[in-house]
Amino acid sequence: MGNTFGTSLKVTTFGESHGPAIGAVIDGVKPGLPISREEIQRELDRRRPGQNKLVSPRRESDQVEILSGIFEGKTTGMPIALLIRNNDAQSKSYESIKNLFRPGHADFTFFSKYGFRDYRGGGRQSARETANWVGAGAIAKKMLAKKGIKIIGYIKEIGGIAAKKADYKEITRNRVNCPDKAAAKKMERLIEKVRKEGDSLGGIVEVVALGVPPGFGDPVFDKLSAGIGKAMLTINAVKGVEIGAGFQAARMKGSQNNDLFFKKGNKVLTKTNNAGGILGGISNGMPIIVRIAVKPASSITKEQETITVNGKKTSVRVFGRHDPCVAIRAVPVAEAMMAIVLADMMISQEKYRN
Repeated sequence: MGNTFGTSLKVTTFGESHGPAIGAVIDGVKPGLPISREEIQRELDRRRPGQNKLVSPRRESDQVEILSGIFEGKTTGMPIALLIRNNDAQSKSYESIKNLFRPGHADFTFFSKYGFRDYRGGGRQSARETANWVGAGAIAKKMLAKKGIKIIGYIKEIGGIAAKKADYKEITRNRVNCPDKAAAKKMERLIEKVRKEGDSLGGIVEVVALGVPPGFGDPVFDKLSAGIGKAMLTINAVKGVEIGAGFQAARMKGSQNNDLFFKKGNKVLTKTNNAGGILGGISNGMPIIVRIAVKPASSITKEQETITVNGKKTSVRVFGRHDPCVAIRAVPVAEAMMAIVLADMMISQEKYRN
């Protein structure tokens, strides 16, 4: 199983949605990095369920425990172990569907591969796992901040309603992490409507990395773009990734898509950023811009056709506590995965330079 992510900075995770706890081991962080439990907790608080009516009502405080690798507020250079206990799992909600394949979920594929599955909230397949990534991402963000690199994520679109503005200060002022106040209100109303109908909505998350210097990434199989693509597609419910102009580039001419170089002081910049900050798999010093398409949550209360593990035709309605739009809580997860990839590439780049 692929439980470890990264090359120079390795993140190994464990745990299931309804098990006693989940956690992560982060290896490759140099000693002496100042990091506190509170800094990690702040990131986890952004992702945790139960914050408002637009996300899963599961009541998890997601209080992180640091088991190793940090002493007196600084990393020791040893593996950092984080633990997050599950305190509000309600496995009984899944008893009625333990022998059914839920449409849109990985029940069938997991069962086909292993011959059994953990039906309690999806087990290891659950988005509960992403709390581990956010915890690891908090450490990666701190590593990047020392080099002046900042990562900002937000909702670009939900249910066809697109943000027209990008006011970063507005992101934390609404329930959908949107940088456009007017669009955010429309998104909130639509989510509420669809939730009451027993359905769900998809969305687009945009993540921007500022201050990334030229040189991150390698040609051929270790491209920065490839690393970002893998990281983003690892996130539950993500079905597509765009970098820079993305699919729009396929509708352009070369003369339109090419980013023209110019020099400003000691820096080489480009007049446009259709490449999204990456050329030939290597960062070019411009902002790295990534968008991910997040599908509608598969767990809905509307009745749907399905089959049992024995192939018998039946129907299913998924009750319990689920997000009507998983894209909202995917924002800090996408930021975390971007941070882990960039921190990993940064360590590799330092080896080249040294």
